[in-house]
Amino acid sequence: MVGNELHPESRTLSDWLRQLERIHPKTIEMGLERIDYVRAELGLVPSFPIITVGGTNGKGSSCAMMEAILSHAGYRVGCYTSPHLLRYNERVRVGRQEASDDELCNSFRAVESARIRAGVSLTYFEFGTLAAMELFIRAEVDIAILEVGLGGRLDAVNIFDADCAVLTSVDFDHMDYLGNTREEIGWEKAGIFRRGKAAVCAEPDIPASVRNHAKAIGANLIHIGEQFGYSSNADASAWSYWGSGGKRHSLPYPALRGACQLLNASASLAALDCIRDRLPITMSDIRQGLLDVAWPGRFQVLPGRPVTVLDVAHNPSAAGVLASSLDSMGRYRKTYAVFAMLKDKDIAGVARALAARVDIWLIAGIDAPRGASADEVIRVLEEEGIGREGPGGGGEKTILAFSDPAAAYAFACEQVSRDGKGNDRICVFGSFHTVAEVLRYRTAVEHG
Repeated sequence: MVGNELHPESRTLSDWLRQLERIHPKTIEMGLERIDYVRAELGLVPSFPIITVGGTNGKGSSCAMMEAILSHAGYRVGCYTSPHLLRYNERVRVGRQEASDDELCNSFRAVESARIRAGVSLTYFEFGTLAAMELFIRAEVDIAILEVGLGGRLDAVNIFDADCAVLTSVDFDHMDYLGNTREEIGWEKAGIFRRGKAAVCAEPDIPASVRNHAKAIGANLIHIGEQFGYSSNADASAWSYWGSGGKRHSLPYPALRGACQLLNASASLAALDCIRDRLPITMSDIRQGLLDVAWPGRFQVLPGRPVTVLDVAHNPSAAGVLASSLDSMGRYRKTYAVFAMLKDKDIAGVARALAARVDIWLIAGIDAPRGASADEVIRVLEEEGIGREGPGGGGEKTILAFSDPAAAYAFACEQVSRDGKGNDRICVFGSFHTVAEVLRYRTAVEHG
């Protein structure tokens, strides 16, 4: 059992993570007062520039692109993203390398000591955010890129002032916390903007609340289509960007696949333009960064057969992008969907966005406090008119239930292999849990 009886010096990373799940009664508690007390106790005052990235979708991809480009320019980059797929270490990177267990434990000990002195509790994410910044300061990074966990205005990363804020998109998600309209959600997300600092917005349909908030606080709003933008060559062999740093032509497509990645890439370049006086980059840095950027679980096509697409899409907007990306892959005889979601997400909206691209639904439950069971997901699909029998009749079941995503994926692989047509694909989506379980299964199979 992990608790006060375990001395902080003897705790492993696993011990710490279990402890973090216990020390605060709520998974999410909006507000910055408690975390600010602990930040002050720690004396965390970054001397390096900070780029904070918020938005409904596209945050992680944008962080990864900026991290890759700046790293190719020779800068020591600290990058904090969430959630992770397989290891907590994925969340905290320095020089494009995951932080080690020892490094994280050292930072956790520092935060815990300060938390006790401050006499407050911290959520899992708040604790991790302070630990990441403590690690970045100790590692003497040249810049930190911070991904917002939820919203923006009251998110833990917003305790640190951004030299440049990036708002990738505004759509419906986390409505219990952020509001029921795009105007309300946009206002919450625009809370990462700062007076006199750049605020890059890659959402084409910008809510008035975002524009009004930027004006009210005196932020320098840089909106796509107005102060920066992009275009693709007629033959789709390259693309061009224009912004405050000038025009850049013949850029390679990002190594990240998906219909939205040029939008994310252009927002990333606009943000880097905003800090070019402090951290200049070259065309070569941009090209190399775009070519080798990696971000697992975002329209990730696994090597080999069967063709497997992994995507953590868990809201209708992200599912719509996934649908467009699937269309761009060409024609497949059948698409098997391994689908599992959290019960507090818009299951119906995600299913509707992808219904026309899926032939066989393999529904799994998620073994987590917020996880929906397979029966709960199937009930939603049937209410949406996605029935159990194929359109041609004959008793072919188009929806099947499984205990977990790994079992659903194993069944899909068997079906594709048994069929032997060689032109089927499997798409795994719905949540980070869904993708992570399939990745763990694949790793286990590959290692015997």
